[in-house]
Amino acid sequence: MFSMRAFITTLKQKLYKKQDFIMNMKKIFVIIILIIAMVIILSTQLYRPKNIDMIETEDRYDITTEDATYYTNAKGFFAQPTTQEQVPGVIMIHEWWGLNENIKEMAKKLASQGYKVLAVDLYNGEVATEAKKAQELSSRVRENPDEAINNMKAAIAYLKEKQVKNIASLGWCFGGQQSLQITLNDQNIDATIIYYGSLVTDQEQLKKINHPILGIFGAEDTSIPIETVRQFENTLNELDIQNEIHIYEDVGHAFANPSGTNYAQKETEDAWKKTLEFLENNLKNTEK
Repeated sequence: MFSMRAFITTLKQKLYKKQDFIMNMKKIFVIIILIIAMVIILSTQLYRPKNIDMIETEDRYDITTEDATYYTNAKGFFAQPTTQEQVPGVIMIHEWWGLNENIKEMAKKLASQGYKVLAVDLYNGEVATEAKKAQELSSRVRENPDEAINNMKAAIAYLKEKQVKNIASLGWCFGGQQSLQITLNDQNIDATIIYYGSLVTDQEQLKKINHPILGIFGAEDTSIPIETVRQFENTLNELDIQNEIHIYEDVGHAFANPSGTNYAQKETEDAWKKTLEFLENNLKNTEK
């Protein structure tokens, strides 16, 4: 009887140990799954595909880069080709994310085509990685438009100090809107490029423009309605302002941003080609 009880007790102990082992293994498995999930989430947050990775353009020049303190609290990113030639300049205006690595890489890419590029900072050094923060930062600028204009005017002055004669403004989304705003507020801009930025259609304001405009938009963009784009184009035509307005079918807002859900590679590549052609025709082939 004693032996049987001892056997049952021993069996129960082994069974309990086995159950504990299984439970521990389950816990370990769950922990591993959670760690993998966290790594995936963090990697998607920390790494955003860059426009530069998606655009194939042969570099014409080697370049140099430096941080540029051009305005009170603003440190921009300056990229220029290593050449003694006289080259035009471009003020590059960031998306609502801020002056991040993506914009800096685009500044490098454009500089390699023969432009002195100053990527401005309208957020005083802040960069957003989440939409809520980006909304907060962009709203702050829109609520104080004069500060943004003064910032970009200082950027123009910075390029002038670099012996630049012809200057273009170029921006995406939030930056596209700002590209138009500096155009309406400074006569030192010689060409304007707007990638799906909010538009002004009032004739009294637009008649201030005395140079060519390139507009890049998506037909499915709900934030910049196609009707508004057409009205903008019609007003420019009525004022005899040279313009190229391109509306890509079946793509939405921010289609040239590879980190977004609306990214369209074919249209992005074509838009970049049109951008380079526009700059070539209206800055390099034009002398004041």
